[in-house]
Amino acid sequence: MYFCFEHHVAESLPKTHFVKSGKDMKKELKIFDNPRNVQRLLIGFYLSLAMLLASEFFIHKHASYPWENFFGFFGVYGFVSCVLLIFLAKGLRLIVMRKEDYYDT
Repeated sequence: MYFCFEHHVAESLPKTHFVKSGKDMKKELKIFDNPRNVQRLLIGFYLSLAMLLASEFFIHKHASYPWENFFGFFGVYGFVSCVLLIFLAKGLRLIVMRKEDYYDT
């Protein structure tokens, strides 16, 4: 009797679930293919958001500017900054983008 490492490792790994789709095609189910898992993740995100928002009442801010004392300022500032970065990247893409066959010549 001999010890086969690959066989031992394959047995110790969790079994993946497959779904047949199409003509004998197998599609591996991922963790987020199950709507229940997505719902759990969203609930976790919303709970963490609520806790962070509630913590703003109990934390003393050492603001440099008066507008930093507004409730939820840093959340709004981060969101607006992110949206502006996306629009900036879209504009930059128009400047930097090359034709599909640019490197072929």
